[in-house]
Amino acid sequence: MAKSFLRRTFKSISIATTIFLSVLFLIACLSPYINPANWWLFGFTGLIVPYLILLLFFATFFWLILKPVFAWIPFICLCFGWQQMEVVFAWHAGSGFNKKKHPQNIRIIDWNVRSFNGLSKNVDAKRLTRNEVAEIITKMQADIVCLQEFNSSTQRDYADNISLFIKAFPYYYFSRDYLRNNGNYHSGSIIFSKYPIIDSGKTNFPVAESIIFTDILKGEDTFRVFNTHLQSFKFNKEDYADIEKIKGQEEETVAASKNILKKMKLAFNRRGVQADMVRNQRDLSNLPGIITGDFNDVPNSYTYFNIKGNWQDCFLKKDFGIGRTYLSIAPTLRIDYILADNHFAVKQFDMVDEDLSDHIMLVTDLRLIK
Repeated sequence: MAKSFLRRTFKSISIATTIFLSVLFLIACLSPYINPANWWLFGFTGLIVPYLILLLFFATFFWLILKPVFAWIPFICLCFGWQQMEVVFAWHAGSGFNKKKHPQNIRIIDWNVRSFNGLSKNVDAKRLTRNEVAEIITKMQADIVCLQEFNSSTQRDYADNISLFIKAFPYYYFSRDYLRNNGNYHSGSIIFSKYPIIDSGKTNFPVAESIIFTDILKGEDTFRVFNTHLQSFKFNKEDYADIEKIKGQEEETVAASKNILKKMKLAFNRRGVQADMVRNQRDLSNLPGIITGDFNDVPNSYTYFNIKGNWQDCFLKKDFGIGRTYLSIAPTLRIDYILADNHFAVKQFDMVDEDLSDHIMLVTDLRLIK
């Protein structure tokens, strides 16, 4: 009798859990279509999609073994969410990356360089980071380099970071979003190019940073490259300590959660506005286009879907796996992107971790289709 009761209880809990996860996944599938500037809670649902997909696959196989009729619940939900699933995982195993660049290709690097602070706590090592970053980028034989959290100073030689790149990339456009030291120190996003830049521009976001563009001339072809850095959660050391408290379910969990949620809500709101601005700038151009940047948001978000539209995600076209680009907090944070419109063929793509930033470098080869 007791065993029968336990079996019924276990079955009821399992069904309830499956239904809860299925409903939550269907709600999360709305994330790409609802601007978090208006409904900030949908910013959170996008973050948990990879885990919900994994749990629903597990639930499907679980019920196939125990009671196949219930397997239809998670299976049908996964079918409804196919768009969410296809942006989470890239399936091009063994594509590889040929470091020797084909002359017809355009090699693009995208990297959040973390203000050249590196990851080491050693002061002497930090001073070398800027030189190492420049050397690695130069060795990649890139044609165009898009960097975020880039800084440079005209006041001190050891902080004149533009000079590290100017020999290999004589053309550049710098957003200079932040000015300090009486205008002698600048930081923001930058686009370096081996090819002439014939036009450039900047659109400021309502709060901090911007989206910049350069029109680049390669032979007889002109194409536009955008670079941007969208609102981050701006977690500091104390916030990361709070995240560990939440994971460890310590006594301060409630207070820590409130502080984290407050920052995340603000970021979701601001990114919703910024994503609309990026999409508007993208749509205003009639040139072949490429968008690079640190979106600070996952593929299952309004930010990503709105900016990408029908453009190609170079990672999804040529790589394999989840594609984590940010090394802290969670293993599923792909927040840096290179997107290209259909005037380009994506020839190859790679992610390079040089242990010099909390972000991974992205590199892709594109070819203009005549």
